[in-house]
Amino acid sequence: MRGLACVLMFQTHCYDSWLSPGARQSKFFMYSQLGGTFPAPLFLFLAGVSFALVTEKLWARNLPPAPIARATIRRGTEIFALGLLFRLQEYVIAWGWAPLSDLLRVDILNTIGLSMMLMGLLCWIVLSIAGGKHARSALVLGSAGTALAISMLTPLMWTTWRPRWLPWPLESYLDGVHNRGTPQAWLFPVFPWAGFAFAGLAAGFVLQSQPGRRREALTFFSMGAAGLVLLAAGRWLDAQPRQLYAGYDYWHTSPNFFLVRVGMVLVILTASYAWCRWGAGQWGFSPLAQLGQASLLVYWVHFEFVYGRASILPKHSVNIWTASIGLFVIFLAMLSLAMLRKRFKGHGAEVLAWFRSPLRAS
Repeated sequence: MRGLACVLMFQTHCYDSWLSPGARQSKFFMYSQLGGTFPAPLFLFLAGVSFALVTEKLWARNLPPAPIARATIRRGTEIFALGLLFRLQEYVIAWGWAPLSDLLRVDILNTIGLSMMLMGLLCWIVLSIAGGKHARSALVLGSAGTALAISMLTPLMWTTWRPRWLPWPLESYLDGVHNRGTPQAWLFPVFPWAGFAFAGLAAGFVLQSQPGRRREALTFFSMGAAGLVLLAAGRWLDAQPRQLYAGYDYWHTSPNFFLVRVGMVLVILTASYAWCRWGAGQWGFSPLAQLGQASLLVYWVHFEFVYGRASILPKHSVNIWTASIGLFVIFLAMLSLAMLRKRFKGHGAEVLAWFRSPLRAS
C-alpha cells in the first residue's frame, strides 16, 4: 500500500504542478485528482497500521505500558523532527522567493510524527487501564473512537471552536490556519488528518489479533466489506436534508467525507492484499513494493523535482501528454532510487571506504 500511495502521490503532485490551466478542465484531470486525494490518507492510515505492528512486538515481550509508550513516542518525535528538517531544506533551496513562514508550514511529515506521538499516548493510557485479555479490544475501540471523535470535532475546530488565542504556528497544527487568518485546505492539521492514523491503528490491531492471523483472508475481505459500508453510510449521511453542523464543508471538514475516505482506504487495503497474495505481487519483482520500502526517501527526493527549482517540467504550462511523460520519468527515477537504496542499505561504511580510498589507478 505504501507503494500505491507513492504512485498516487506522483500523480497528484505532477499533474497539479505541471498542467496548464486549460488542461485542468479536462475529465481526465478530474479523475486524476479524484484518485490523487488519497496519498495523505493512505500514508497516515499506514502509519497507524505500522504503529500497531511495532506496539504489538513490544507488547509481546511483556513490556510495561510506559516503556512501550517511550519507544513509540520517541519514533514519532523523530518523524516530526524530519518534517521540520524537510521544511528547512525546502526553504534553503527556495532561498530568495520563499517566505519565512514556510518554515512553520504544517506538512504531512509533521502530522505523521505528531499523530504517532498521540497514538503512543493513547496506547499507554489504554494499556495502563485495560490490561489482560480485554486490552486488544480496548485498543481497537479506543483507536476507532478517537478517529471518529477527531472527524466529528473538525468542523467545530475550523469554525466556532477555533483556538484563536494560540500563536498561529501552534494553532496551525490544530486547524491549518497558518498565517492566513482562516484554515487552509492545503495543509495537514491534526483535525481531521490524524483521524486516518487512528483508523489505521485500529485496523492494525485487528490484523494482529489471533482471529485476524488465523483467518487472514477473511479478515481482509471483512475490512473491505466494512469499507463499502462506511462508503455508503458517508454518502447517505451527506444526502440528508438536515446536517449536524451549521457550517457544512463536505470536501474539507465533513465527517461524512471522512467516512467515505476511510471506506475507500479499507477497500484499497483489501485489493492490495489480493494483489500480493494472488495477483502480480507473486511475480517476484514489484515496483509498488520497491517504492513502499523507500517511501520516506522517495517522498523527500521527488518533491524538489516536481515542485522545486529542479522541476523537470515548466510549471503550469504543459498539456496532459507532456505531464504524463514527466510522470513516467519521475516514476522510473524514483523506482531506480528505491532500488539503489535497497541495494546499498547496510553497506554505507563500504561505500564511504570506497570513496575515501586513494586513486585506484595510480
